[in-house]
Amino acid sequence: MRESPRSGCPINAAVEVLGDPWAMLILRDMVFGHRRHFRELLGGSIEGIASNILSDRLKRLVAAGLLSQEEPVRGRRAAYSLTEAGIDAVPVMVALGTWGLAHSHGDPALRVRAEVLRDGGPDLVARFMEELREEHLGVPLAEPDRDRVGDRLAAAHSGLLARTDAG
Repeated sequence: MRESPRSGCPINAAVEVLGDPWAMLILRDMVFGHRRHFRELLGGSIEGIASNILSDRLKRLVAAGLLSQEEPVRGRRAAYSLTEAGIDAVPVMVALGTWGLAHSHGDPALRVRAEVLRDGGPDLVARFMEELREEHLGVPLAEPDRDRVGDRLAAAHSGLLARTDAG
C-alpha cells in the first residue's frame, strides 16, 4: 500500500484501496459469507487465494481502515471485523454486482445475492448495511423485529442450490 495517494482525486483514492481484486473478494466473503477468520477466508475462497496473498491483503485492508483485527487470545484465533469504512463499501460491491449481472454470465447460485440486492434497491442495501453494523460493530438495529436482509440473501442462495441439486 502506498504511503500517499497518486493524486487527490476521490476516484483514485477509492481505486487505490478497493481496486485490488483480492481485496474486493475478501470483503465480499466477509460481507456475504460471514467469514471472519483467516482459515475461513482461505478455505472458503472459490477463486483459490494463496495464503501469502490473503495475509498481505488482510494487512492492507486493516491499514486502510476497512477492517479491524482482534488481538488473538490464547486458544482463540484472531477475528477480523468490518469497520464503518468497510461497511460503506457495500454499495460499491452492489454496483459491481449489478454491472456483472448485466454484462456477464455465470453460475446462477453465485448471481442470486446480487439479483436480490439489485431488485431490492437502495432501501434493502441500507438495511443490510445496518445488519452488518450490528454484526461487526455491535450497533443495535433500529428495528430489531424486522425481517433480516442477510436471512433473505442466505435463503435465496440456499434455495437456488437446493433447486439445482434436485434438478
